[in-house]
Amino acid sequence: MSKLNLVAMSYEKDKVLNALQRTGATEVKLHSQTEYAAPLNTDCGDLRDYLTGLEETLKKLTEFAQKHISKNKLKSDLPEETFEITYSEFFAANGLKAEAEKTCEEVNRLFGEKKKISSELAKIEKTIAEAEIYASVESPLKLENTAHVRFRLGAIPPAAKDKFISEAGGFSLVSYKFISDGLIMVAAHKAEADKADALLQNFDFVKCPFDDGRTGAEIYSSLQARREALRTELQKNAEELFALRENIRNLKIYCDHVTFELEKAELNEKLLSTEATFLLEAYVPTEAENTVREALGGVSSAVYFEFSEPSDDEMPPTLLKNNRVVKNFEAVTNMYSAPNSREFDPNTVMAFFYSVFLGFIMADIGYGLMMILGGSFLKLKNGRKQNMAGSLGGVFAIGGIFTVIWGVLFNSFFGFAILPFKVMPDLQGAEMSWSLAGINVPALLIISMLIGVVQIFAGYICRAVQCWRRGKILDGIFDGVVWAVFSVGVGLAIAGFVEQFNIPVLATVGGIIAGASLLVAILTAGRHEKLLGKFTKGFGSAYGVINYASDILSYARLYGLMLAGAVIADIITSNSVNLIASGNVVFIILGVAIMVIGHVFNLAIGLLGAYIHDARLQYVEFYGRFYEGEGELFTPLGSKHKHVYVLNNQL
Repeated sequence: MSKLNLVAMSYEKDKVLNALQRTGATEVKLHSQTEYAAPLNTDCGDLRDYLTGLEETLKKLTEFAQKHISKNKLKSDLPEETFEITYSEFFAANGLKAEAEKTCEEVNRLFGEKKKISSELAKIEKTIAEAEIYASVESPLKLENTAHVRFRLGAIPPAAKDKFISEAGGFSLVSYKFISDGLIMVAAHKAEADKADALLQNFDFVKCPFDDGRTGAEIYSSLQARREALRTELQKNAEELFALRENIRNLKIYCDHVTFELEKAELNEKLLSTEATFLLEAYVPTEAENTVREALGGVSSAVYFEFSEPSDDEMPPTLLKNNRVVKNFEAVTNMYSAPNSREFDPNTVMAFFYSVFLGFIMADIGYGLMMILGGSFLKLKNGRKQNMAGSLGGVFAIGGIFTVIWGVLFNSFFGFAILPFKVMPDLQGAEMSWSLAGINVPALLIISMLIGVVQIFAGYICRAVQCWRRGKILDGIFDGVVWAVFSVGVGLAIAGFVEQFNIPVLATVGGIIAGASLLVAILTAGRHEKLLGKFTKGFGSAYGVINYASDILSYARLYGLMLAGAVIADIITSNSVNLIASGNVVFIILGVAIMVIGHVFNLAIGLLGAYIHDARLQYVEFYGRFYEGEGELFTPLGSKHKHVYVLNNQL
């Protein structure tokens, strides 16, 4: 990584930043303080609010269009979530401002109308439900009281009709008529009016809410007509909103263009300025220096810049350079901590072990094929997008290949033994245990620990490489190679103590190698210390063997997770086969359903556990040997696109 120092005229700042953005190879850093320049100050609040408004409107329009398409079973013609555009199209997006703002204005207006219409429609629906009971009344609902008679029109529960008739018979000056089972009109002399009202309230009487000169039928018909008119308005509103979907693509491009403008405005906090110039410092990948040089040369002749090596006290951003396979596993490392730019990138080595462990845990041909298909689909669905879902798809697809390999070695296809051979020991049964120094231990537990020794060995080799890259030859030998040799001795010793291997000499050879290398490690551990520190450091190194042993035991989780998944798979398969073999059609269907649902569930829960515990082994047991982390990934200027993928240098 190189450091770019640039000075240019203030009026050309925008052109310079656009040129740097196009290279896709410049990350602007906070400029170091100088006596002759001051920081730029810019209030980005308005622009940030403007972008927020655009994004919110875009989200509303997109979600509405998707629901409309789904509801009406239409063929989707919406742009992809992220799509490709050229640089010329991206920088021409400023010309979309008027169209984008008009679209947003229309969307917000139509959504406002939609809310208003929907609110009125909800009220009308409620009123229609109330008016339906009066629809059969062909006389005006407004009843005028006379000097001596009070009228009441309303509804009581139909089930209370008979009881009301019985109790109303005790009033000599009260008359009533049931227009329908629940609709009643009561006429009472003013002397009995209060008693009549009390009687009605005892039967949950609801007074007629309509008090005008129209009949019940007219009111009901009028409300229905209004409801249909509102539905028509709502449909028209939906059609107008849906028609605006044609502007979604341009609105997405414009949103990302405004995002870049905001990013440039926020850069002012990192830049310095004089009366006529601005100063910029940035990090550029060394191999991209010529690209940046050519881009800046095409902006103006009044731009001065130079490249230099970052100082020792600087920590440049990390630019990972891995192939397409390993790149998927960067997400696993980055969840822990991105590697810093001055250390060894562990992703290639980690990717291999992660895949081996993932395959070992799942260890089934059928599950492996499902992982390959499902992971590939997830990876392809996310395309160019560098997101967690796409990376996980790649990890599971690659892990699926190793799962198939381990499945062949274990002779397992959804729990069935389909091959005429097997290489690995049984998980259960007579062959499941090996004798380790006279103690019966599950064979696969021993294999898991041996696999752990191999990864720990690789971790110490990585530590040696880390030291050698920094010119620390002796540190690489004593802190890396010596402990790697110790791991070899431990692995040989474990193998020698397994009676089934029948190579007892390995225990002696391994013990000698482990003992000799441990002695060297103890004697050299305090080489950088003074006096007493040399002894305490050596003692600490010897004590570290206990931690080494616990780290090896941590790999027992590989066996535990594999055993859990295999047992569940065996239960699902055996019970499903028994049901299918019964010959009963119902049991056959049930057996197939249990087979499919059970194995899908087992795969899902197994992958969840495998993903987490596999990562844990990488973070603690492997990275604990050499990894420093705490790096910040290289993020070029203008790369924070949300909706578009700008094709590099495509005009």
